Formats: sequence, C-alpha cells, structure tokens
Amino acid sequence: MIASGDSERQIQAIVDEVTHTLKKKGVKPHHREGNIDSGWLLLDYGDVIVHIFTPLERENYPLDELWSEAKLVVRIQ
Repeated sequence: MIASGDSERQIQAIVDEVTHTLKKKGVKPHHREGNIDSGWLLLDYGDVIVHIFTPLERENYPLDELWSEAKLVVRIQ
C-alpha cells in the first residue's frame, strides 16, 4: 500500500488509523521504519507493506512506477 499525507498531522493520522484498525483485528506489524521527519514511514505487516510518504518523498521515490504493472486493488483519493 502506498499513501501520502500533506502534513505531519495527516501522516500521523494515517499511521494511527492503519495500526489501530489492524491491531483491533489482531494484526501487529513485524517492523516499523522511518519517522515523520524523514518523510517516509514504512509499516511491515509481512504480506502487506504500508508506505506513507510526504508528497516530496513520494516524488523522489516513485514506487508507483516500480509497481505500475501490479494489479490495483483499491485507489483512495
């Protein structure tokens, strides 16, 4: 999953919602990397990796292009 937040508050809200929702279902991350200051947070849930970027970091690391041929499951804007 690749997501972007326009502010530190929005990025933190995305992280909080993902972790809270999955924790309620008994799913805990295997690993967490990065912080809001770095502009890229990664939540590793094993089969699913969640990348949360600032717009600038998302532009610098075009994961969308890397996975451009992968099947799109859902797009939320």
